[in-house]
Amino acid sequence: MKLMIDWTHFTPLLSLSGGLLIGFATAIFLLFNGRIAGISGILGGLFQPMPNDIVWRIAFVLGLVIAPLVYGFVMPLPSVRIDADIASLIVAGLLVGVGTRYGSGCTSGHGVCGLSRLSSRSAIATVSFIMAGFITAYIVRHLIN
Repeated sequence: MKLMIDWTHFTPLLSLSGGLLIGFATAIFLLFNGRIAGISGILGGLFQPMPNDIVWRIAFVLGLVIAPLVYGFVMPLPSVRIDADIASLIVAGLLVGVGTRYGSGCTSGHGVCGLSRLSSRSAIATVSFIMAGFITAYIVRHLIN
């Protein structure tokens, strides 16, 4: 199988802009809240709320939901194509959820915030996430199908 780059959809400047926005937003979040912008930790905190802790978590999650809707008013949203059945998506979601609990965080917490703070624990977690993804993709695409 030959790896091909889809040059018509290759958008390095948009990708760089998005990465810069994510980095800036996580730095501002850490600066003003003293917290890591790890999605699994923020979402998990909604299920075990502490005093004066729930409002910002709800606002953060609402922002994750509302931002694409606002973007859709300005630019056309990309089409979504999912090459999996609903059962596979449910199993995958549960495995990711279990993995984030065992890994004490997700790719946003470890990969974006942890690596930027030069955390060795986050580096190990991020490499583990990526390797698990490679192995899973290989098994699903080449051994199962």
